Amino acid sequence: MGTVEVPHDLDAVLDEAWEAARRVPGFLMEQEARLLGTIAACVPEAGAIVEIGSFKGKSTVMLGKVAAHYGLGPVVAIDPHNFNNTELQDFKVDAAASSFQDFLNNLEAAGVGGQVEVHRAYSTDVAKEWNRPIRFLWIDGDHSYAGAKADFDGFFPYVKPLGVVALHDALHEFAGPIRVFVEEMLRSDRFGAAGFVSSIAWSQYRPEDGGRFKKQRAQLERVAAGLIPLVRDEEKLRGLKKILFKLRRSRVPRRGVGAGEWAALLDG
Repeated sequence: MGTVEVPHDLDAVLDEAWEAARRVPGFLMEQEARLLGTIAACVPEAGAIVEIGSFKGKSTVMLGKVAAHYGLGPVVAIDPHNFNNTELQDFKVDAAASSFQDFLNNLEAAGVGGQVEVHRAYSTDVAKEWNRPIRFLWIDGDHSYAGAKADFDGFFPYVKPLGVVALHDALHEFAGPIRVFVEEMLRSDRFGAAGFVSSIAWSQYRPEDGGRFKKQRAQLERVAAGLIPLVRDEEKLRGLKKILFKLRRSRVPRRGVGAGEWAALLDG
């Protein structure tokens, strides 16, 4: 299947995109943002870039800048903007609070307001009406298992072969992203190359030849699957359980990768 081509100017484009995105409040690290931009630019398929969970627009700006430069079409950003994500509970905001106006302001400040198709809605509601092909599915919404699984099940049927699925916070103390990644992706021959960058888990959809990546996925699955029993009950980790989680997480390879190295992984 198709060779991945890295645009000659990608490093400069990622630098410019991160310069805009880093100013936006959020939880995305630089190496994670660069991975998102690399995926958006390099996936060898047409289709939508779909972001589930936008908060104040950090990853949206990163993706929007890259998509605008390469003419990839709008980034579809889906978020009810109501702070119900468990990751956002530390903000201790009023139940009626919303990130929506900050999100819009940040898109405009970054110059990508016209590059983003905004859906202020729950992803499950958008999924019911969705009918477009997807080249990159970026899941960063409800981190419970039920929430992450619903996002995967709702949108994955539209991911085109050679498209990529990525989940945020797969190496944080949430059940959803790590379970979906291990159980639905690493253990499936529908998927090819896979990996972690910081706390992002990603894999390419390869329904025709995913089996040839089985060894690589199995090696990753062996270390990543050990986290699942510790987060399966979705209770806050404490004491020995928390120590064990950190120990097992330390065994998962998660360093940043450059665009050329990432493309080489996809080519096998």
